[in-house]
Order: sequence, then C-alpha cells, then structure tokens
Amino acid sequence: MSIPATEAVTSGMLTPLATSASTNDDQQMFMELMVAQLRYQDPLNPADSGEFLAQTAQFNALEQMTKVAEQTATLVASQLAFGAAGMVGRDVSYLNEDGTTSTGKVTGVTFSTDGPILDVDGKQVPLAWVASIHEPGSTPSTDTPTDAQA
Repeated sequence: MSIPATEAVTSGMLTPLATSASTNDDQQMFMELMVAQLRYQDPLNPADSGEFLAQTAQFNALEQMTKVAEQTATLVASQLAFGAAGMVGRDVSYLNEDGTTSTGKVTGVTFSTDGPILDVDGKQVPLAWVASIHEPGSTPSTDTPTDAQA
C-alpha cells in the first residue's frame, strides 16, 4: 500500500535543508538515508521510535557542532584581523624566506584568504612570519640569560 502524502512530506523536508548555507554533503546524505529508511520500512515491523529519535538527535547535534565550528572560525579570523591592524605603526622583527631576521615598521595590512599580510617597509610579510613586536624606535630584545644570570 502506497501513501502519496509520504512522498510530498519527505521531498518537502529535504528542500529547506538542501538550500541551507550550513548544509554540507554529509548532512544531505544523512537526511536522504533517514528518509529512505522511513520510506522503505516494513509496515508490519516498523523501525523502533527510540532509534529514530536517537538518529534525529544525532543529526541535530551534528548540525549544532557545525554551526559552532563555523562561528569559531569566524571569531579566530576576526581576532587575527584586529591583531594585525593593531600592529600598524609598530616595529616588528620577522623571519625572511632565507631564514634571516629583518626589522621594520608596519605601514599597512592587507587581508587575503591566507590571512593578514603586513606591509613592512614596502615588503609583504605574512603575519605568521612575525617573531616579535616592539615600540617604534626601540630595538628588539635579543638578550638570553647566561649561566651567571640563571
């Protein structure tokens, strides 16, 4: 026996999820499998409602964790951007590609998909290369304790 209303309800359930910005392929596959399980279950031996509720709860938890992960990534990117912007006007020491250390004044920041890029005296320096930050005009501290000081 076929119930036409089931077809309309299940296809309508997938549409909002498929158009949602936070839905990825794994979530879509999970929903399709769950709907298929409901559609093709044996009417004389239906699925356990507790198992169905557990699967629904797992899907909701996965969706919430995905949202938290996206919000955390946005927060980290914002913190990096504010931190890089706060370096404008300060002197920094950074590692060059050849492994040597250079010092210069940050005159600007560019934001790219790879993260903030500092403009240090005309040279593009990724934020990850910065070794130290110091007040303009001061020299970076390179003092290391000696055996007599330790």
